Amino acid sequence: MPIEIDDIVLNKAAIIERSLRRVLEEYRMDPTLTQYTHIDALTLNIERACQAAIDLAIHLCAVNRLGIPQTSAEAFRILAKNNKISQATAQKMVAMVGFRNIAIHEYQMMDMAILRSIAEEGWQSLVLYLSELGVHIKP
Repeated sequence: MPIEIDDIVLNKAAIIERSLRRVLEEYRMDPTLTQYTHIDALTLNIERACQAAIDLAIHLCAVNRLGIPQTSAEAFRILAKNNKISQATAQKMVAMVGFRNIAIHEYQMMDMAILRSIAEEGWQSLVLYLSELGVHIKP
């Protein structure tokens, strides 16, 4: 269900679009994920896109008075519960939050298979998330 598009929504969408372009660019330069500089840039831009998606979800919960999420993942669940995004997309975004937490807080060693999966196709979850909100980007 589309939402009201305000400056914050546009700003977060622009951050996600720019970050995903960099993800695709970095992955094209090192698809084997063997060069640390490219791995770091890839990881940073996935983190950046995820954080913008989280910030957007929290913003939408606030401006639409949907509830106060206690965690980043809960923000996506609240959006789904209120029919702003689908349950399937909410689950994909919760998985992205999990990746972001590992990448930022190093809860465990970074799994290159997960990084590769996001770089190859998982990034499309962010595009779908925005699309369901009525915002269209072209990474």
